[in-house]
Amino acid sequence: MRRTVLIFTLLVFYVLIQFGWWAYLLIDLNDEVYQHKIENVELRALKESLRTSEIYQLEKKIKQRRWMVIGEGSVFLALLVWGTFMMIRAYQKEMLLSRLQKNFLLSITHEFKSPVASIKLYLQTLLKHDLDKKKEISFINSAISDTDRLNNLVENALMANLIDHEGYSFGKEDLNLSALLRLLSQKFQQMPEHSNLTNRIEEGLYIYADKNAMTILVNNLLENAWKYSKENKLISLDAKSKEDHVILEIGDQGIGITDKEKSMVFEKFYRIGNEETRRTKGTGLGLFICKYIVDKHEGKIIILNNQPQGTIFRMEFPVSHSNL
Repeated sequence: MRRTVLIFTLLVFYVLIQFGWWAYLLIDLNDEVYQHKIENVELRALKESLRTSEIYQLEKKIKQRRWMVIGEGSVFLALLVWGTFMMIRAYQKEMLLSRLQKNFLLSITHEFKSPVASIKLYLQTLLKHDLDKKKEISFINSAISDTDRLNNLVENALMANLIDHEGYSFGKEDLNLSALLRLLSQKFQQMPEHSNLTNRIEEGLYIYADKNAMTILVNNLLENAWKYSKENKLISLDAKSKEDHVILEIGDQGIGITDKEKSMVFEKFYRIGNEETRRTKGTGLGLFICKYIVDKHEGKIIILNNQPQGTIFRMEFPVSHSNL
């Protein structure tokens, strides 16, 4: 690919040189032809003892032809430069996308293998060893947690593919968001190491939404908050009504997101670019899917700084018309 770009760059450079040379020759030839015509007119004028307006007309045509060549050449040059710039930018985007896709394939391979290996280990341990009841329950819950994680990965991959092909159909209904959030937060708290979730959910919150999509949205944001939080740091889930909107906030006390990256984290495959976050699990699809879901529900999502540290994802959704 780099060799192709080098060849293309050399060709563009060659075209520019040739274009400049031919433009120079054309202008020079044009001046020479008209100079001969002017000399002929001057000789004829001397013989006739009068100077006609032909010389003036010829000089005018010289200038017109010269500016015509310069003008058309400038337009061609501008188009060539613009086209080259657009091609280089497109190439850079393709290279970036290719690199992100490569990273995605590497990460998702690891993400799939990790829970499968973990589940297999738990089952083998249960099969080979006579454990006490408490230990068995702990292993079973851990296996269920890894199964849920694997299921979330599959759903994200399928959802991203459907988004790319505009194949996801939202089955919207009057959704009891309060009940859904309580159920999801309860399931999240039951997972190992997820007990540090607090929630304040107002009763009777209804939005016109797709239940499956909202489940994916909340699960992704909760998983994201847990993933980037240090041990024993609190995660919060708050939902309330404000005028004709429902406000949903999911916050953490993790590493936070810089202002520069707040507009980039919703891009497909993008992951926050520092060494600490690169050691965390993830595929770069979660927030991309979240933004898509929020947009399709006529909502908006913004990223705020949490206090004393961390991040808050704040979403607004219109209240269901039947509950206004």
